[in-house]
Amino acid sequence: MSNHMTINAIAEIAGGRVENAENAAAVDINAISLDSRAVTSGAMFAALPGTRTHGAAFAYDSAASAVLTDEDGWAHLKRAGEARPVVVVKHVRDILGDVASAIYGHPSSKLTVLGVTGTSGKTTTTYMLEAGLRAAGKKVGLIGTTGTRIMGEDVPTSLTTPEAPKLQELFAEMVARGVTHVVMEVSSHALVLGRVGGTQFTAAGFTNLSQDHLDFHPTMEEYFGAKALLFDDSLKASVICVDDEWGEKMAARAHNVIRVGTKSQDNVDCSARLLSTTDSGAQDVELVLNGTAHQFRLPLPGAFNVANAALATALANSVGVDVERFLSGIEDAAVPGRMERINSGQEFIAVVDYAHKPAAIAAALTTLREQVNGRIGVVVGAGGDRDQSKRAPMGEEAAKRADLVIITDDNPRSEDPATIREAVRAGAEKVEGPEVREIGSRSEAIKELVAWAQPGDAVIVVGKGHEVGQIIGDVVHHFDDREEVRAVLANLGFKEDRP
Repeated sequence: MSNHMTINAIAEIAGGRVENAENAAAVDINAISLDSRAVTSGAMFAALPGTRTHGAAFAYDSAASAVLTDEDGWAHLKRAGEARPVVVVKHVRDILGDVASAIYGHPSSKLTVLGVTGTSGKTTTTYMLEAGLRAAGKKVGLIGTTGTRIMGEDVPTSLTTPEAPKLQELFAEMVARGVTHVVMEVSSHALVLGRVGGTQFTAAGFTNLSQDHLDFHPTMEEYFGAKALLFDDSLKASVICVDDEWGEKMAARAHNVIRVGTKSQDNVDCSARLLSTTDSGAQDVELVLNGTAHQFRLPLPGAFNVANAALATALANSVGVDVERFLSGIEDAAVPGRMERINSGQEFIAVVDYAHKPAAIAAALTTLREQVNGRIGVVVGAGGDRDQSKRAPMGEEAAKRADLVIITDDNPRSEDPATIREAVRAGAEKVEGPEVREIGSRSEAIKELVAWAQPGDAVIVVGKGHEVGQIIGDVVHHFDDREEVRAVLANLGFKEDRP
C-alpha cells in the first residue's frame, strides 16, 4: 500500500531541511499521520500548530520514526531533546498532501478521481455517481460527509474531506483493493486547508453556491474563491451547473468546461427537464447530453435533484462512462438523510433532510409543496459556534413556505441554545401567516410536529439528516431524527415501514 521513502527524499519534496540528520540514514518511512496515537514505527508524525498546543508536544510519546514540523515545532522538539530525524518546513499544511502522496506511492494517479464541490448537493451528487458508476461496471470508492465506502463497504472517517495523510492512505487502500473510480466531496475547508494537496483529480463538478460557512470564509467572494481552487488546468473536465450566477462565474474562470443547466438555458452541453412526477415523489426526467436525449426515472424528489443528476451524469460521461448504463444506476440511488422518506403506513408524508442553510431549507420545502395539497410543517434549528448570520434567514425561509414552524435546538455546542432559537425565531416572525412554536427539546419538537399532521399533509425535520449525534457543550449525545420520527409514528399506531 505504501512506498518506503528516505528522510532526505521527503525533505526534498517538502522543500525542508533535516535536523538530527546523522540518524536519518537508517530510517525508511512507509506511512504518515497527524494522530500521534495512531503512528507506528516506520511512520512519520506530522506535527502541526494547533489552537492551544503545538502538535510537536505530542511527538515525544509517539512511536513515530521521524517528525515533520515547522520552526516552532522544531524549537519545541529541540528543547525536549528529540533525537529522531526531523524534517522542518515553513508551513506543514502547504506540503503535507504532496509528502503524503509520495509516501503512499502517488495513489490518486492510478485512479479516476471525480471531485464534487458546491454548497448544497455534494453528498447527493456523489451517491448518484457511485450508483451510476457501479451500474456501468466500475469498481467505486466514495469519500464524503456520510463516511467512506470501498465497493459498497463502509469504512469509518470523520471529516467530509479527510486530512491529507488519511486521504492518501485511503486512496492507497483503494488501489490495493482494485478500485477504478473514486467519487469524493471536496469541501471549501479542505481546499483552503490543503487536505486535497497531492491529489490528482481527473474531473470535478460544481453544484451551486449559497450562504454557508461564513464563519470560516468572511465573504461570499472568498467562499467562491475557495471552491474555485478545485478547478485548475490539470482537470480533464470542469463540469459546472450554471443554474445560478455563481455557476456562471465558475464556468467563466474554469478550464475544459462542460456546462450543465436545468433552466432551459442556451449554450449548455447537458440539459435536463422534468417530464412528470409520480405520487411517491419520483421524477421522470429527460436529459440531453451532447445532442442525444435520454429518459430516466429519478427516485429522489425536488428540482435540485434533477440538477444533481444532470451534473453527475455529465461528470461520469466526461471520463468516458456510458450514459445509458450510468442512468440505470441512478434509478436506484438512495441518499441517507437527504429528503429521506419515513413510511410507516401513515397517510401523510414524513421526511428527514440535512438542510441546514437558508437556500437548502427553501428548496426542501418547495419540493414538499409540489407533492401535497395539504399543509406543511417543519422542525428547524441552527447550530451553535457557527455562522450566526444565517440563523434568521433560515427561520424566514421556513416560515415563507410552511404552515407550522417549530423552532428547536440543533447542535448548540458551547452557545446558549435559547439565544440561537431566538435568532431563528426573529427571522420566522418576519413572515405573516404560519404558526410559529418554540420547543427547546428536539425530541419533543418532533413529537409535536408529527402529532400535528393530518392525512394529506407533509412534515419535515431539517438540519441533521444522516447525523446520529447532538452536540451539547462538548458532549455528543446519540440522536437520530429518523429514529425519533419512526418512534412517534409507532406510538400513533403506524408501525409498518414501507419502501
